[in-house]
Amino acid sequence: MTTPNAEVTAWPHVYAPGRGDSPVLLMLHGTGSNERDIASLAGALDPDAGILAPRGRVQEHGMLRWFRRHGEGVFDIDDVIGRAGELAGFIAAARDHYGLGARQIIAVGFSNGANIALATAILHPGDLNRVIAFSGMYPLGERTSPAGLAGSRILTLNGDTDAMAPLASVTTLITELNLHGATVEQVLRPGGHGIHPGDLDAAKDWLARNR
Repeated sequence: MTTPNAEVTAWPHVYAPGRGDSPVLLMLHGTGSNERDIASLAGALDPDAGILAPRGRVQEHGMLRWFRRHGEGVFDIDDVIGRAGELAGFIAAARDHYGLGARQIIAVGFSNGANIALATAILHPGDLNRVIAFSGMYPLGERTSPAGLAGSRILTLNGDTDAMAPLASVTTLITELNLHGATVEQVLRPGGHGIHPGDLDAAKDWLARNR
């Protein structure tokens, strides 16, 4: 029997084991949502996958988030870095707590959840090296990754007129990921913030190729 791990049990989350050695989808909600809302998306991506969906631990006007910000699109970068470290610790602890062994953990994040997934993958690739980022952007401001990202695989899905995740920041994200050796696929569609049916189709295809 797995010994309870305080770092896992103290962090509100949803867990479902999935089937066999299928990947575990680390589901990361957007601002104002929660772990149960985003967990429901996992079945549309891979019905066999395990689910690990923690809750963001920052609140902004009563809405759950993953890190603080100074204004719309202006992130508190020091807090981003600290919260990414906390999430990396949760991932490592949950792998041990739930006996996940060598199962692949793939982050699936929307908006603020995509941004914390990207920050964690950039700063802690040993804990997270697969990300599906819906409506995400570059989360580290003027800072760059200190780590090599060879072996990391990232899928970004964005609308080309998304005011909440501007195309300039998305371009910076792709440039930084490529510069540090990640394998990146980008889906850029007409439209704004959100998850469109075509995004889900692209994510399912990417999952099938990047387990």
